[in-house]
Amino acid sequence: MSYVLVTGVEVVQPIGRFSENIPIDITFECHQPLSDDLEWRVIYVGSAEDEGHDQELENVLVGPVPLGMNKFHLDVAAPDPERIPQKDLLGVTVILITCSYRGQEFFRAGYYVNNNYDNEEMRSNPPAQPQLDRILRNVLAGKPRVTFFQINWDSGASLPFDGAATAPDVGDVNMEDDSRDLMTM
Repeated sequence: MSYVLVTGVEVVQPIGRFSENIPIDITFECHQPLSDDLEWRVIYVGSAEDEGHDQELENVLVGPVPLGMNKFHLDVAAPDPERIPQKDLLGVTVILITCSYRGQEFFRAGYYVNNNYDNEEMRSNPPAQPQLDRILRNVLAGKPRVTFFQINWDSGASLPFDGAATAPDVGDVNMEDDSRDLMTM
């Protein structure tokens, strides 16, 4: 049984300038007392070909966690464009939101992100040197890829995966805007 159930992740402002922060609201329910904090991370995939360009945009410990419903807000910093290969600044990438307990990841939500210029002329004929102030970031917030992992809540050792999902029934989870298809895996 999962001690923590993530019930909502909302990218508050899915469309914004590439350089703007990404506001995210997270709601979760704690079913059992936790002796340690929850670690939440937000990761921007800078290049599909090289993990070295991934950026941890946020890493926060949340705790102590009271029993019941909990909600908090992250104002996630924009990725550093200097750490992203120029060829990967535009187009589709991914933002990952993860939660771990005692070093064991039990929740992951992945969102596709489309970065493109704010006008058709620049989209059709991109400048040789990227103009960061003209790039819009569009987080496809309505269709995250959500994965739950079985962990051992009582100790730091992960449980072996036996093929049975420990995720709640899809109909019981509201990830955003009451869309029930968000949990399809």
